[in-house]
Amino acid sequence: MQTIQLQWIDYTILVAYVAFVIGIGWMLARYMKTSSDFLTSARSIPTWVTGLAFISANLGALELVGMAASGAKYGIATAHFYWVGAIPAMVFLAVFMMPFYYGSKARSVPEYLKMRFDERVRALNSVAFAVMTIFASGISMNALAKLLNQLLGWNYNLALWICSGVVLLYVLKGGLTSAIYTEVLQFFMIVLGFAPVVYLGLKDVGGWHAMNHSLQAVATNPAALYLKDAGTTYATNAWTSAWQPVLAGSANNPMGVDWFAMIFGLGFVLSFGYWCTNFLVVQRAMAAKNMTAARNTPLVAAVPKMFFPFLVIVPGMIAVALTSMPDKSYRIPPPILSQETYAKAVDAVKSANPADSAAAVKAVGDALGKKVAADKIASLVAANAATKLSDEQIKQGLYNGIAENDYDGVILSLVKKYCPPGLLGLALTALLASFMSGMAGNVTAFNTVFTYDLYQAYFAPGKSDRHYFLTGKVITVVGIVLSIGAAYFASMYNNCMDIIQLVFGFVNAPLFATFLLGMFWKRTTATGAFLGLFGGIGSSALFHALTSTGSNLDAAGHVVNVMKGGYLHVAQVFPSEMAQNFWLAAFAFIACFTLTLVISLATKSGKTDAELKGLVYSLTPKIVDHNQPFYQRPAIVGTVLLIVCVILNWIFW
Repeated sequence: MQTIQLQWIDYTILVAYVAFVIGIGWMLARYMKTSSDFLTSARSIPTWVTGLAFISANLGALELVGMAASGAKYGIATAHFYWVGAIPAMVFLAVFMMPFYYGSKARSVPEYLKMRFDERVRALNSVAFAVMTIFASGISMNALAKLLNQLLGWNYNLALWICSGVVLLYVLKGGLTSAIYTEVLQFFMIVLGFAPVVYLGLKDVGGWHAMNHSLQAVATNPAALYLKDAGTTYATNAWTSAWQPVLAGSANNPMGVDWFAMIFGLGFVLSFGYWCTNFLVVQRAMAAKNMTAARNTPLVAAVPKMFFPFLVIVPGMIAVALTSMPDKSYRIPPPILSQETYAKAVDAVKSANPADSAAAVKAVGDALGKKVAADKIASLVAANAATKLSDEQIKQGLYNGIAENDYDGVILSLVKKYCPPGLLGLALTALLASFMSGMAGNVTAFNTVFTYDLYQAYFAPGKSDRHYFLTGKVITVVGIVLSIGAAYFASMYNNCMDIIQLVFGFVNAPLFATFLLGMFWKRTTATGAFLGLFGGIGSSALFHALTSTGSNLDAAGHVVNVMKGGYLHVAQVFPSEMAQNFWLAAFAFIACFTLTLVISLATKSGKTDAELKGLVYSLTPKIVDHNQPFYQRPAIVGTVLLIVCVILNWIFW
């Protein structure tokens, strides 16, 4: 991907946005007087703000870059992350779980676990959650640094550190309140910045039906676009139907999942585990000004969330359609390579003998360190031998000849293709907003959990509020630095959705089993919860160590990258990383649920019914909301949202 030069209007929009978000932090700094103000917003924010912040906190790299990448890699089935993997869980959180979180007066999800069980469960969840938030934050910043590197030619390391510094400035000054109000601004920036890209992309491919027609042709030979290995073929609806390819079995869809993995792995375990137990999003609802506002927060967020596939998944599908059209001069970007690597490959092309095409292809492939399309490299070598090509022409030929896709680069390449000056600045600002939102959301959740649930609970209990206030600020800096380290780790993956779902499988899947039993079965014991959660996380690691994907094995069946699994032994090979993630989550949930159930039956509960009041469903008085307008009653609004969700699934069946 060629870098682009921003015009003065683009820089003006970018600088104005950065200055504005830093200004929000500075403006709110005067109100940050206690640790509660800084870490929990003192439960004072209205519903519409917490609702938009709830969705915007999730609207980081996972949403924009990851969903566009998955839209290209897996097609419209990616919408299941919304219509199966989000909306039902958000409704469940509003109707059933927020009364426990908000009513218990817990400052965090781990603190609720301490109230329900004991300190052991709180500590284990705190550590696991802290690790997860750091990885999620790092993924956002890796995506942003890659964007600035690919589009503008900025140094990856410099971009990573500077953007992290901007996030640090406004979070350090304004705390959670600054992050929440900034997230509301970022929500509108993202919608305004990306709607034109989707519109222009659809117009370029000839509209929705023309795009689907192109994708149907792609499905019969995805290897032609390097989407799958040679010989792989699907039915024509593989990229354009949400349910039919999944119901046909794991071998019949590019995601490589069947209906059980989709419904149980994603729709139940990963979905409910994320939306109902992840403090990153729950924290936004807990900052609401009262119980009604807290319960309505996920429902307000669910409305735009339901329609976000058209903003974030469709660009990936557009990219595949464009790649299949030779006259569009577009391809899904290959993996990022350094200029030094390209220089070596250019030399290899120049010195190659066109008469021995096999040797030439091997030499160029070795220089690039990537899979290459033999026909394209052979043609490039022959063309250079016939008429000496410039280094830039050879480099462009190498770019098109790499037989691998960097799916995370899809949305960036479309922004470059369709956005003129001004609109480019707006789109880049939207991307910047999403990545900074993802990082800020995770860092504010990290500093709250670390300060209250680890530092105050185990290292420095009984200190003054001022002490914890300053500790929260120090931990904010620590969280940013650790996130930068996680960004370097995330750079090893070509689809950030794959790695984030893996992280969620390790942490959220077993945690949801603990919550499900703890909230709805009063017999669940602290020992059962602790050992079950520990065993669930351990089973995740074991499952990952014994499984891998076909793309992660070489010709001899050996694991290529141990970070993608199979580092002990390859007992099971999955068609894709996403399929591996869904089954890992299901396995971890079942392991944790079973262990917690069995151990709870074998141990005594240390809490009385009186102590569990407000923490367990059967012992908690039900909230009466008959006097509220129907649009403020979570059960009614949630039912309407579920009906709309079913309709969307039917339309794209």
